[in-house]
Amino acid sequence: MIAIDNVLISDSVVEEQFVCDLHKCKGACCEDGDAGAPLEVNELQLLKDSLEAAKPFMSAEGLAELQKQGDSVYDKEFGWVTPTIGSGICIYGKRDEKGVILCAFEQAHRQGLTQWKKPISCHLYPIRISESKKHTDVEYVNYEPRESLCKPACSLGKKLKMPVYIFLKDALIRKYGPDFYEALAATAENMRLTQK
Repeated sequence: MIAIDNVLISDSVVEEQFVCDLHKCKGACCEDGDAGAPLEVNELQLLKDSLEAAKPFMSAEGLAELQKQGDSVYDKEFGWVTPTIGSGICIYGKRDEKGVILCAFEQAHRQGLTQWKKPISCHLYPIRISESKKHTDVEYVNYEPRESLCKPACSLGKKLKMPVYIFLKDALIRKYGPDFYEALAATAENMRLTQK
């Protein structure tokens, strides 16, 4: 376990290797799960502010569910999440001609139409963040790929020798800031040298 401020990071975040292989998984993390993508409370307004820019990149089914469910829903187990279509694909996901699910917010962001990229929980995947039940100011950062779903990404990560924390550098900086990331990278390097 690595501790940086009030954040406890699993060793697997620096020891394991991972690179998303969209051609093989087709973005299945956007439809696989018990609920939609978790949303932080501060993201609820960011999502609303980016919604008009994202709508042209949504599917007809997604737009219909947006009308029915609203832009976010509250789940008793997971808190605020993105709505889904029939407990499956996120309403903001749309399959391209190759069957890959693309995020409407990320598409709008790439076009320069919005500053918000997508929910941080999506950006950080397969890292999951949870709060300590005893100490609400403590967060746990764990590496939790889906066994079958993420098999291609784990294989590609090993092939490219890409540690999880490096693959998710932008997302980690977005969540915790550059100083946090520098401390994590330095710790990872020290761990690597110690293991030699």
